[in-house]
Amino acid sequence: MFDIIIEQVLRNDSAPYKISNFRPEKMSSLTNGKPDFSAFINNPNLVKDPKISVVIPVYMEEKILEKVLSVYTKELREKYKLEIIVSDGGSSDKSVEIAKKHADKLFVHSEDRRQTISEGRNRGAELAESDCIIFINGDTIPVEPENFFNRVLNWHLGDGGMSESIALACPVTVEEDQILFKDKVFYALHNSYVRFLNFIGIGMGRGECQIVKTAAFRDVGGYNSSIAAGEDFDLYQRMSKIGKVSYASKIKVYESPRRFRKFGYLRILKQWTMNSLSMMYRGRSVSDEWVAVR
Repeated sequence: MFDIIIEQVLRNDSAPYKISNFRPEKMSSLTNGKPDFSAFINNPNLVKDPKISVVIPVYMEEKILEKVLSVYTKELREKYKLEIIVSDGGSSDKSVEIAKKHADKLFVHSEDRRQTISEGRNRGAELAESDCIIFINGDTIPVEPENFFNRVLNWHLGDGGMSESIALACPVTVEEDQILFKDKVFYALHNSYVRFLNFIGIGMGRGECQIVKTAAFRDVGGYNSSIAAGEDFDLYQRMSKIGKVSYASKIKVYESPRRFRKFGYLRILKQWTMNSLSMMYRGRSVSDEWVAVR
């Protein structure tokens, strides 16, 4: 058995919530079996038998995390049977403190080394108890949450379109009060590019929001935890080999434009292209570390 520290951070005196499918032997396949974190069961009164697990990887996100997590209200969680899982990459700011106020479950990376976002997502996935996982970044929120989760739940239950798909990609954009003309041009082109790749059978979806059937995600071994960048492209490439990845145009998410503002579109597109090609032909990313922009 792995030496995993599990702490219960209770909001009241209710009995501790038991994680019924937390199995260390399963964790080994996704995280190399290294006990380098603490797992917090933060909310013993979370939704029982959740239909959707929302996994949010974070690192040093105190500036915007409160806003992001506040989207997932108690009413929204109950209506759509959501569990909110935050996977922290070892933040030294107030990210963990904020996450404890909102998340149902929390992983905290505690090794000295820098964790990849792939590891963070895999950690969160290990606590997921539903058959559908939404991976959504710590600077990203669903647009019109009611519509977003209603459509995802219908897809998951086989009531909507694309029910034959094992994973969904969706449009990404920027909030109206922050968007610039150059942003509109970029997102229009890039969203069309993602849609086209999925149309021709090449799995593609930005890591800002990736929606997967849990069984299929685990069948392909989850995210490749050894790569620092291009992990989102790599996951959907592998998933497209065992099933269909579709582009869900009727849902979308807002991301923070901070990375584009700091580095510019040309530099980031160059990085994306180099990492994607390297993943396709060499099986690893060009980038050794993804620079955090906060």
